[in-house]
Amino acid sequence: MTTTADLPLSSFPEGFRAIVIGVSGAIGGAIAARLEAHPRCAQVVGVGRGTAPSLDLADEASIRACAASLAGSGPFHLIVQAAGVLHGDGFMPEKRLEDLDAEKMTQVFRINAVGPALVLAHFAPLLDTRRGVLAVLSAKVGSIGDNRLGGWYSYRASKAALNMLVKTAAIEVKRRNPNAVLLALHPGTVASRLSAPFNGARVGKAASSAASDLLNVMDRSGPDDSGGFFSYSAEALPW
Repeated sequence: MTTTADLPLSSFPEGFRAIVIGVSGAIGGAIAARLEAHPRCAQVVGVGRGTAPSLDLADEASIRACAASLAGSGPFHLIVQAAGVLHGDGFMPEKRLEDLDAEKMTQVFRINAVGPALVLAHFAPLLDTRRGVLAVLSAKVGSIGDNRLGGWYSYRASKAALNMLVKTAAIEVKRRNPNAVLLALHPGTVASRLSAPFNGARVGKAASSAASDLLNVMDRSGPDDSGGFFSYSAEALPW
């Protein structure tokens, strides 16, 4: 089990405050749990579609309202956007061009790219100006340079779009908050509902382990890393 010594989070101030978006998911829930148990963390706000305040990545008004309702409790030192979609009712990742469906592609892009972009827009202003990290969960399959197998068109493209959004937002946010760090992070294969149809329970690591890995990357990141795309091991990934 990962201990506090293994997860120091020492780059964040004593009594730091955090927001975890997508707290009902395996990784989001595990990140929130690790933060709640950490002695340096004074406040963890977990949000999602079923919380109060609520946040639905498919509903721009809810993203805006959630950020506004939390602004008075800030500034926040760590914000993690951990929600996303790979498959759902009636659709799975496409294996062939013939499988492409405009409505399903739009749904995937809305959750994996458009929603997180709006999170960047409304939550980045909540970051502390001395030490603030906003990390979004991306995926290595969103790397154009690393794509060797093809397939999974909507998921790959939505995560590639997300990476560009993070990179672009980091440039703008840096002008207002030079110490802000915006990151796109690949968690690896995790045993979760998202990976279940793809042998995730057998080949994936525990969500608690993934949470610790990701938090360690966030802890070690600095302003020079802002806009970067990194794996859970802190390896810089190709675009």
